[in-house]
Amino acid sequence: MYTNLLIKNTRICCNGSLIDKDELYVNGVTGLFENSLTDSEGNTDLKTIDMENHIIAPAFIELQTNGCLGMHFTNFEDEGGYRANLEIVSRYLVEKGVGGFYVTLPTVKADIFKKILPQLKPREFDDGAGLLGAHCEGPWLNPSKKGAHDASLMQIPSRTSIEQLYGDDDSVSAIRLVTLAPELDGSTKLIEELTRGHNIRVSLGHSAADFDTGLAALKAGATTMTHVFNAMNPLHHRSPGLAGLMVSEESPYFSLIADGIHLHAATLAMAFHANPQKCILITDSVEMVGLADGLYPGHAQIPHQQRKQGNRVTIEGTDTLIGSCSSLDECIRNLTQWSGCSLAQAVQCATENIARMMGLKDRGVIEMGRRADFVVLDDTGRVLETWIGGKAMYQKA
Repeated sequence: MYTNLLIKNTRICCNGSLIDKDELYVNGVTGLFENSLTDSEGNTDLKTIDMENHIIAPAFIELQTNGCLGMHFTNFEDEGGYRANLEIVSRYLVEKGVGGFYVTLPTVKADIFKKILPQLKPREFDDGAGLLGAHCEGPWLNPSKKGAHDASLMQIPSRTSIEQLYGDDDSVSAIRLVTLAPELDGSTKLIEELTRGHNIRVSLGHSAADFDTGLAALKAGATTMTHVFNAMNPLHHRSPGLAGLMVSEESPYFSLIADGIHLHAATLAMAFHANPQKCILITDSVEMVGLADGLYPGHAQIPHQQRKQGNRVTIEGTDTLIGSCSSLDECIRNLTQWSGCSLAQAVQCATENIARMMGLKDRGVIEMGRRADFVVLDDTGRVLETWIGGKAMYQKA
């Protein structure tokens, strides 16, 4: 049995602004937003929900997550177990306002890419966030900017192929985004092959490239940059590096980790204000999300023990950051606090901007014909409810 919805007395996040909305319709059969709902005789059968002036935003899109609740996405034993773990992650993310997520696979051995990628084709789960595909962060990265990646597994584009490292067409079909270093030999050809041959977005990251090399990569087809300022040359007044591309004429999208650990608050604010329409918020979250502080074992990416202290995760005995344990809703609140932007502007960085960057036509925006994946927020940006396909998946107790 389905229920058509009439949502009243709310404000919606739209293109960085809050708009009063007295009526918002959801088709109970299709799970899509509609302008109105009537049957063939002009009658309506609606369940009315009064949102009490709470804010409705598109459900957040998690562009870069490596895992949570003890599951690192490179850990694979069998298809059934892996799918079950994906469903657990899906249910957890929906509690944080996430409606769709891309699984990030860091630099690992080719056989691991080939085993896992076929499991990451887009799909919906019954009671959680949808899987939107894979983000391969490597292995064509610069060892000098390896971060927590294994430099011994990094590859040169001119000496390898997509098929050698990722597998056959069945594996590659799951990939939606690849992060690479544009200064590596053969990277221009690789960017062209990924974007034109496979319709895969390319992001620049873990790179020592200068500004001009980054500019050439954008002209070859790259469209974004991964966790700007982290694992790349610093912004210098005479040599801006990749970070300087944020204000270039080509104006790529750029992602930021707004956890207060990877970036200083002032740096985050500066980057956001450089181009709010192209700013992307990511968590770069790791498998210790949702777990207690302490020491945890490594995995296929990191063959070392890992230390979790709050939202900070490092390789044990070093200051090398592995990732974050922040949630996307927390990053949104941080951006509003540290940059002075509005909640709607921050929400845009985790929804509409990502939808445009990734070419998503079915979600990420509250408009007729799109999926009714939305999150209900209070004025501080805290998640009260998450709806997927017009069905309530999470309600704060």
